[in-house]
Amino acid sequence: MTIKSNNAMNIAQVLTEALPYIQRFSGKTIVIKYGGNAMIDDQLKSSFARDIVLMKQVGMNPVVVHGGGPQIADMLARLGKESRFVEGMRVTDDETMEVVEMVLGGLVNKEIVSLISQHGGNAIGLTGKDGGLIRAKQLTVKQNPKKNEHVKPIDIGRVGEVTSIHVGVVNMLIGGDFIPVVAPIGVGDNGQAYNINADLVAGRLAAVMGAEKLILLTNTPGLLDRDNKTMTGLESADVDKLIDDGIIYGGMLPKVRCALDAVNSGVGASHIIDGRVNHAVLLELFTDAGIGTLIRC
Repeated sequence: MTIKSNNAMNIAQVLTEALPYIQRFSGKTIVIKYGGNAMIDDQLKSSFARDIVLMKQVGMNPVVVHGGGPQIADMLARLGKESRFVEGMRVTDDETMEVVEMVLGGLVNKEIVSLISQHGGNAIGLTGKDGGLIRAKQLTVKQNPKKNEHVKPIDIGRVGEVTSIHVGVVNMLIGGDFIPVVAPIGVGDNGQAYNINADLVAGRLAAVMGAEKLILLTNTPGLLDRDNKTMTGLESADVDKLIDDGIIYGGMLPKVRCALDAVNSGVGASHIIDGRVNHAVLLELFTDAGIGTLIRC
């Protein structure tokens, strides 16, 4: 058999393996949180956009929620403003919030829309302000609360938490055969904008929409055990035990809790995958082995 024939057979095998997954997920909503290296490296950005377009082309309803921390930090540095963090969250005064809105709702959001369009998709960008999509309130933060139950809250400005999600505008876009691209900016009762963690927005959006899957792109292969091997096929009770045993800790905790909240709220499964891998989303969705950590209720 020639090399050309071998390549053709490999392609046929890939398509055959993907077919049952395409059939299973056709018509289903998949919420993807897009962030990390996948948003910085040009090749990874292109492969992500192609993945989203292919998902839509085969009948799925992808909804993209994106971050943009490095891009915000870069813009603040250009303006001579220092980035400050408390408990891993960016201190967001009024001036910083203006930059957050400009970067997330403008530069980053429109770049993603443009990339999807370049690969043949129809995407529309929006923030939580559009159509009242994300209602929010100021997040209350306590530093080291376990050490002192009476510690006073820390004011970190216009950092928000989701109070409610109203998906009418997203459903309208999906019904019009568009791919929604959501910037995680919420709006309060007084019309004030809030900067919200993109993982949390993606998880809540997936739950409210009754999504089949929530996919969180990270800069790690997934959840790792003590031997640095990727764990998969986990149930919520397994994850709770891994947290209690200290195997899951630090910066991965909020992401894992977001994934758990989603599956406990009715999302079919959550996936934590390595966004540094080309076509990571398709590899997780359409192959038997997958490439990351799958969490079910």
